[in-house]
Amino acid sequence: MQKIDKIVLKETKYIAVWVLIFSVLMQAVFLVIGQWDYTVLLGNLLSATVSLANFLAMGITVQKAVQKEEKEAKQTMKASGMIRTFGMFIVLLVGVLLPQCFHLLTLIIPLIFPRIAVAIRPLWDKQKPSTKEGSENET
Repeated sequence: MQKIDKIVLKETKYIAVWVLIFSVLMQAVFLVIGQWDYTVLLGNLLSATVSLANFLAMGITVQKAVQKEEKEAKQTMKASGMIRTFGMFIVLLVGVLLPQCFHLLTLIIPLIFPRIAVAIRPLWDKQKPSTKEGSENET
């Protein structure tokens, strides 16, 4: 079995932190509006786990694909995307079919948390001074 690249792990940890932050915020919103119950928590846990697992699987696939020829890499990425999407669909379908256990909105909303985290990444990186820029300014 191939070892997971440090960059894949680093990016997955970054996404995990934001998924956790957004999940806590979502739980707080449901609590404030008086709609919180255990199904909100369970739905959030299931969907957040699925979205994070999907991101990690995508990272591992990219790691493997960069070692292949372009055509084979594209096929690998396409197949992985289909398999990951199908897997997420099946898990979420189970959640939808068990409304006594999982709140529908909390099954759907956390799926976009990784996308939001990726979208705000450039804003987050601008706040940190770049070591490359710092070394250029010194010369």
